[in-house]
Amino acid sequence: MSASTPTPGGRAELAGRTVARVGYGAMQLERLHDDRAAGRAVLRRALELGVDHIDTAEFYGHGLANELIRDAVGDGALVASKVGATPNPDGPIPLRLAQRPEELRADLEANLSSLGLEQIALVNLRRAERGPGLIAEDDQRVDLDDQLATMIALRDEGKIGSFGISNVGLDELLRALPAGITCVQNAYSLLSRDDEELLRLCRAEGIAWVPYFPLGGSFAGMPKVTEEPAVLDAARALDATPAQIGLAWLLQHAPNVLLIPGTATLSHLEENVAAGSVVLDERTIAALDAIPGRSGDIVVD
Repeated sequence: MSASTPTPGGRAELAGRTVARVGYGAMQLERLHDDRAAGRAVLRRALELGVDHIDTAEFYGHGLANELIRDAVGDGALVASKVGATPNPDGPIPLRLAQRPEELRADLEANLSSLGLEQIALVNLRRAERGPGLIAEDDQRVDLDDQLATMIALRDEGKIGSFGISNVGLDELLRALPAGITCVQNAYSLLSRDDEELLRLCRAEGIAWVPYFPLGGSFAGMPKVTEEPAVLDAARALDATPAQIGLAWLLQHAPNVLLIPGTATLSHLEENVAAGSVVLDERTIAALDAIPGRSGDIVVD
């Protein structure tokens, strides 16, 4: 990246690299299944805007997101993927859990193939012991140590550069620290802050905190940041959108927070990236911090 390239949100460490703090999450690219040119355009525009890390998964559109990233991004950004679930296009929801060690390895190989890579810079292990999302049952209830051993082996084999862990509680995070994780991905937003202790621990350990559902609202019962009155007030005062306020709060809340907001449109992409330039004054931060966190166990059946 040249010195003239913008760095949305400033810079922070992710998987041993220094990257812009505002990245891109590729999940919504599956909406562009019938217009792949539009998907490639979104990715290329993200790079132009200074985005240099992209989060994806094989189950995003049954490989579609990965294929678009392969075609449009190349080596222009750090690519992070995840294992622990796999496509299930004929099921009631388009993914199923794949928690067993042999499934983690197979999922990693599928990601390598669709991305056209020999190594993925960062791979997050998606646990399924708690919501939001599918909860592991029967043979999908796998001990964390067995999963960590698989991730360490994949790293030692050079198939992944580093790995993180996702959707975990404090006990699981503490058990994963000796494995040398570089990232934690949990559902977290201005209105869903149950994991504050985990965030503080990650900051102390130099681990990136990459929240998914950063604006909430993806499942029924999950509070929507963009509908919170204090967020709406801040947006009006700062001539910003409510989404930008929610994202800017995350960036200012802790220096190890990196964002991966997703979208399938150029206009929303540009809005999300511009959130990295929104500065919240002390009074606004105090008003937002005072909002009671509201979260719960949101489960997809």
